[in-house]
Amino acid sequence: MKLIHRIGYFSVGLFFGIMLLLFFLGGKKTSCDYSPQARVLKNIRIKERKFSDAAIRYFKDNKLDTALVSQSLENGDVDFSRSNTDRIPCNIYLVTKEVNSRSLELQIENCDSTATIQKVVLKNKINYN
Repeated sequence: MKLIHRIGYFSVGLFFGIMLLLFFLGGKKTSCDYSPQARVLKNIRIKERKFSDAAIRYFKDNKLDTALVSQSLENGDVDFSRSNTDRIPCNIYLVTKEVNSRSLELQIENCDSTATIQKVVLKNKINYN
């Protein structure tokens, strides 16, 4: 069999394989959360979310919307060096997200069935240029 025929058969098979995968996996809510950061954020997102009194007060005093928490849990960054991942029974994670050229930091206590936003800080970003 000539090389051009092999490439043709391979291309047709590849095309139908991709179409089959798109058909079966297209409507499902599948995700590939393999990195530690993605797993932690997904774990916090799926739990019941609670706010401490200090966090609610900070949002009200600074006229911030609590929807920023959802946005931070979608595409924020987990700072593992400043998090306490060995705490029993609940781990403490520090999640950061840039909001309007400022840095929003959330301290979240991640327990078995709830995730409590304990502390919120909105910091100005330092420009070294």
